[in-house]
Amino acid sequence: MTYVDLNPIRAKMTNSPEHSDHTSIQLRIKHSQPHTNNIQSNDISQQPEQLLPFAGNPRKNMPKGLPFRYTDYLELVDWTGRILRNEKKGSIPENTPPILTRLNIDNKHWIALTKDFESPFKTLVGCAHKIRQACEQMGKQWVHGLT
Repeated sequence: MTYVDLNPIRAKMTNSPEHSDHTSIQLRIKHSQPHTNNIQSNDISQQPEQLLPFAGNPRKNMPKGLPFRYTDYLELVDWTGRILRNEKKGSIPENTPPILTRLNIDNKHWIALTKDFESPFKTLVGCAHKIRQACEQMGKQWVHGLT
């Protein structure tokens, strides 16, 4: 999702996700803007109905949706977009304030691996227990990077 949402920035068509026309992140931002000063922007009811919502951190009886918070995704896109890649034309300028600041959303902690994402993972990405379950289903004995 992040890769697709950053395509207009990488193509140097815009400098920010909020101005990336025809992307899901722009639709999510436009939909959440009226709510940022009221209730929490991570609330599923404040997300566009036509997109799979961010449902928060994985847990039992989790509602249908992406297993992390909307604000965490915004930060991930923002931080990833700031990385200038040799093979790409554009990136989010370093002097641009962080996206949660620009959108007036309360900043929370977030740790993300964004540079050379494929290198450490090679095949599967996720929590160790989920990777083990996927390996069992695929008949794999081990996966690179899982200890």
